Amino acid sequence: MDRNLFDANAPLREAAEWAGASAVAPRARALGEALAGADAARWAEEAHRYPPVLRTHDRYGNRVDEVDFHPSWHRFMRLAVEHGAHAMPWAEPGPGAHAGRAVLLSLLAQTEPGHCCPISMTYAAVPALRASPELAAVWEPLITAPEYDPGLRPPQEKAGVLVGMAMTEKQGGSDVRANTTAATPSADGTYTLRGHKWFCSAPMNDAFLVLAQAPGGLSCFLLPRVLPDGTRNAIRLQRLKDKLGNRSNASAEIELHDAVAHLVGEEGRGVAHIIEMVNHTRLDCVIATAAGMRQSTVEAVWHAAHRSAFGAKLIDQPLMTQVLADLCVESEAATATMMRLASAYDDPDQAVFRRLATAVAKYCVCKRGPGHAAEALECLGGNGYVEEAPLARRYREQPLLSIWEGSGNVICLDVLRALATRPESAEAFLAEVEPAAAENAGLAAHLKGLKRSLASVEPAGARRLTEDLGLALQASLLIRHSPADVADAFCASRLGPDRGLNYGAVQTKAAAAIVTRHFPG
Repeated sequence: MDRNLFDANAPLREAAEWAGASAVAPRARALGEALAGADAARWAEEAHRYPPVLRTHDRYGNRVDEVDFHPSWHRFMRLAVEHGAHAMPWAEPGPGAHAGRAVLLSLLAQTEPGHCCPISMTYAAVPALRASPELAAVWEPLITAPEYDPGLRPPQEKAGVLVGMAMTEKQGGSDVRANTTAATPSADGTYTLRGHKWFCSAPMNDAFLVLAQAPGGLSCFLLPRVLPDGTRNAIRLQRLKDKLGNRSNASAEIELHDAVAHLVGEEGRGVAHIIEMVNHTRLDCVIATAAGMRQSTVEAVWHAAHRSAFGAKLIDQPLMTQVLADLCVESEAATATMMRLASAYDDPDQAVFRRLATAVAKYCVCKRGPGHAAEALECLGGNGYVEEAPLARRYREQPLLSIWEGSGNVICLDVLRALATRPESAEAFLAEVEPAAAENAGLAAHLKGLKRSLASVEPAGARRLTEDLGLALQASLLIRHSPADVADAFCASRLGPDRGLNYGAVQTKAAAAIVTRHFPG
């Protein structure tokens, strides 16, 4: 189905307006046109069908540590960089820049999510690098350049660079303070890193932010792939992960053999510095999940509109209409959440709100992604359960976004940490959602229970608390910004006493109108 991905997405276009990102519309429309049609769909299929290949040595036995990608991967990377999805808020700062970039990334992730990993990490690296102004002065102009220049060469010889992140190790996982990689100071002010990283995604990026144990404690470093004299840094790619999904994107296990790195910020402040990067990539996990929901929804709706069974189009069968409407509601709630969260990154005065809201949205939206993909796939029946259908890829992709940058329990503990260390974040969050409660009794009742939970927070109840915070935020956004049919359906099925366990379990009389709103034609 050839359709401009931006023009065909009414909830996204409307959210761009109320989130202050209306200026991105021409660029989003151009990108949406480039991603429309059979060519982009074929590129996405090729990028996954022919995954990256690791070459550790050349024909003479010399280490090269390179990864080869299919040309279709490079097509998406070039589109993303040339349209500014990797750096728009830093290259073109101004009102609505983060929200505008969220629109662009969502269009890309809807079509081919794997390449969004290096794009996201590059975007997120800038605020972390700014802890060392001298490093930022060298690297930021290259990071923000709208030029995709693949290949391993000294950064000063490239038109643009990409940045990645490698934090976790075998023995610690999310507990990065258990890292053992050692950082030894050198006479020239650099450090040498010796150790390993268990997960290094996009290993062909030009540099990585990593954590290592310096004399002053766990610290953050910028680790380039190629040194200024053209020699390869001592980063050894051991193997590529054989992942469930996200197969277009390479994720490597690496060893560091006295690799040269630059300290970012102060020794001992590694987590504090790199958390700036992590929070921005968590935002992108929300964006990519919402994009996946949009793809899943439109594939299901389109199929149902063109498939007949039992004497009528599937889309007109009452039970199917209810299921489709519920998928649409979930997708619209996720879109509204990603845009509200992105807009909070545009306003320094909303730092307290976004501290809590980022973790809440990461948990609530990303946790809903896999089930949403499964239900949408089921709408296609057996046709959805084959590799030619994009929903098979999407079904494998969505769990990743809940795992990366903090899986469920890690995120919920971060919610508790935010509430404990920044108690004003709860006040800012409630100030965001309470005005809408006057317009919906279901949300008003939900907020009463939420306030009781906030008064007595317990670690064992962190998941329920985080879920309730997320539902309150999504309900408030739909009440304020979406048609009443959508908001009422969300509140009845997610907040009401008769809520169901599965999509379509709570009947809405406006199902047909909701599906029509999301129809991709």
